[in-house]
Amino acid sequence: MSTYDWQKSSYSGNAGNCINVSASDDGTIKLRESDDPDVIVTTTPEKLRAFILGVKAGEFDHFAVEQSPRG
Repeated sequence: MSTYDWQKSSYSGNAGNCINVSASDDGTIKLRESDDPDVIVTTTPEKLRAFILGVKAGEFDHFAVEQSPRG
């Protein structure tokens, strides 16, 4: 099993629930959540870049909208 040099955003402070990022020797990017470190997502720098640009452009904002209960 490989050992990764995980980095956490300075914006995360000391709070839990942080995203950790590591570059792998094979050129891929590894992502994990600090509260579930055994689950690791692997992606490419290009796909991560596209995702970040999409987040900045608001393409995923509808996922963060709080849903009102039906009733």
